[in-house]
Amino acid sequence: MSSEHETPPAEPSKESAPALTREHAALAYRIIQSLLTHTTVTQDLVALMAQVLDSETQDALVNTPHWSAYLDSRRAMEQTRADIEKFAEVWTRLAGE
Repeated sequence: MSSEHETPPAEPSKESAPALTREHAALAYRIIQSLLTHTTVTQDLVALMAQVLDSETQDALVNTPHWSAYLDSRRAMEQTRADIEKFAEVWTRLAGE
């Protein structure tokens, strides 16, 4: 059967979707914060290990796709950190309403 004739699955209506409670939001925030903390610790460890490498080895390392991916991921995590702060602000505001 052709995919152009298939109907997409129905999205759940807002009435049938479970409400996100303050407990759900707090759990999500704790999970995300834990992952960010782990990432920060890992970044610090990578920086420390890079400091003890000799110049030749360090140059070889930073010219790999792995290092580029690490730097891209690190930049993305900075945006994620800002998104978490927005998330916390929204839930704090909603909790007060």
